[in-house]
Amino acid sequence: MGDLLNVTFEQIEIGQVLGTGVVAVDEASLKVFVERFLPGWDEGYGAPDPMVYALWCRLSQDVCSRWSGFKLLAVDGVRFMRNPPVGELLRGRVTIMGKDPVGDSKGVVISQQDLLDEAGRLVFSCLTRALVSRQ
Repeated sequence: MGDLLNVTFEQIEIGQVLGTGVVAVDEASLKVFVERFLPGWDEGYGAPDPMVYALWCRLSQDVCSRWSGFKLLAVDGVRFMRNPPVGELLRGRVTIMGKDPVGDSKGVVISQQDLLDEAGRLVFSCLTRALVSRQ
């Protein structure tokens, strides 16, 4: 799929693995996040789960927004495996698990989405369902 815009339901293939890019857990963002949304969190523990979720959302949106008519329908099976420390680079991955046409104009794409740390260890994972336009 590359960097194409307006990728349709038919162009998405089951088994396809897409990279979503990289994001760092930076100290300034962690400080602001904790101050505004999780007072009392010890920053020494790394990025709290809600911040990890927000970082995943950012990377996932960068890829999935290329899908024509994209609308996120569900996020299930959310797993937080660890809290990455300041400076950690997180890499996103989307694996297409299934597709289901819904009428003539739309289809549902089911994907496993993960965040991995620099060592390739799982930090976060979830299963998503998204609506995508058909050709």
